[in-house]
Amino acid sequence: MRRDTLAFMLAGTVFGLVVGYMAAHWGVLPSPAPVTAAARVAAPAPAASHRVDPNEVAALESLASRQAQDPAARVELGNLYMDAERWDEAIRWYREALAIDASLADVATDLGACLLRAGRAEEALGELDRALATNPAHRLALYNRVVALLQLGRTKQAVDAWLLLLKRYPDDPQAERLRARIDRIRAGAEAGG
Repeated sequence: MRRDTLAFMLAGTVFGLVVGYMAAHWGVLPSPAPVTAAARVAAPAPAASHRVDPNEVAALESLASRQAQDPAARVELGNLYMDAERWDEAIRWYREALAIDASLADVATDLGACLLRAGRAEEALGELDRALATNPAHRLALYNRVVALLQLGRTKQAVDAWLLLLKRYPDDPQAERLRARIDRIRAGAEAGG
């Protein structure tokens, strides 16, 4: 074995031991880049009893106050509160993140989803339209837009939005879950018109 290869192996082992020690005793591992709730579509729905860790919130709030022009900590706070189904707090933090960077389509989509869950469909529709202005093919924004339109009773627009979603994502399971409701709307429209 070459001397430089052995040196790298030894250095890597020592580094791993140091990082492991730090993680176990100081809790100071570098945190991964924030992932929005929209990006976690495949994850199971959070349990209603999911609690927010006050230490994590304090650390993220401190980071957000120190990094006034970085939306990452605000996105993470929004994600924490969204996972805990604390819609108003999630809405606050997502809005702060979007005030810093309005081009975050995933964040606008998450904000729209929280507004929907909070019973504020008209506001949700505005945020979903913002997400779609940035990324017209955003699957979750398209889906949540259908839901918002249905909640608002705008059935013709909802059907059109659903057809667009199906056109772009023909095998989407969420779009399929809306099929029965959309079919009832379409059948009623045909019978009435």
